[in-house]
Amino acid sequence: MRRCVLLPFLVAFVALSFLAAVPASAATSIDGVQVSGDHGQKPTVTEKSPVKVKTSSAHVLVHGSGDVAKKGATLKIDYTILDGRDGTELETSYGNAAAKVVLDPKQALPILVKSLIGSHVGDRVLIAVAPKEGLTASAPESSGVQKDDTLLFVVDVEGKTTPLPRATGENVAPVAGLPTVTLAKSGEPTVKVPKGDPPSTLVVQPLIKGAGPAVAAGQTVTVHYRGVNWRTGQTFDSSWARKEPFSTPIGVGQVVPGWDTGLVGQTVGSQVLLVVPPDQGYGASGQPSAGIKGTDTMVFVVDILAAS
Repeated sequence: MRRCVLLPFLVAFVALSFLAAVPASAATSIDGVQVSGDHGQKPTVTEKSPVKVKTSSAHVLVHGSGDVAKKGATLKIDYTILDGRDGTELETSYGNAAAKVVLDPKQALPILVKSLIGSHVGDRVLIAVAPKEGLTASAPESSGVQKDDTLLFVVDVEGKTTPLPRATGENVAPVAGLPTVTLAKSGEPTVKVPKGDPPSTLVVQPLIKGAGPAVAAGQTVTVHYRGVNWRTGQTFDSSWARKEPFSTPIGVGQVVPGWDTGLVGQTVGSQVLLVVPPDQGYGASGQPSAGIKGTDTMVFVVDILAAS
């Protein structure tokens, strides 16, 4: 549940489809570009400027032996981006936190998802992005990137997390007075709100206790959830209905406070009931687009499928 909108978070990144792997010692097949250095370390990229391509392409320079990335997995990647026109480094993650990419076309750019599905942990990939992809249009004016520039990406696939399909673990006895939850065979929850006023403070009640690691602030969690308005008893948002889990950083203010407080410390595999009063949700402004008033309490059932 995002603080401002009800849509999945999109990763701003780009790549193209993989070609066959080549040995690490082999020259790249992008004319004028050479990449050196070990996987996991910031690469040294030399180019005979300008580098221009009409069709985007990607080339595996180092073929890793780790797990294969499948649709829905979360990848941890490091990357460097350069302007092919003059070799200027535009951005790098090396020396900072690695990026997280969910291999789901509804949560990341589809072309990136297509690129990384089938990759291996340990891969290093050189990508040339043609101007026709339109990525240069989103570059800030201060970057000096021109609309007809080719962009070069060097991407190291550092790790992979695969989410569970649904919550799994030990059932926890329900607590009287709270909304009741029933599960379909698929695991999709139905929520029934009791009569009477909602609690005035945040309620965090595990329904299933998962056996996975505890979620830490700053991680990216992948979840399935249903959100119900206590006042109306109606669903206002559901990842189950979209048939796609939702991924978001947790504990860092990217979602409503009730999620940050309620999910940090819970274990992967758990299903958690959250009763979120206005001050832990959207506040006095509510969320009119979802029919949520500033005085409304929200009820969430959240399956924690992965954390990385």
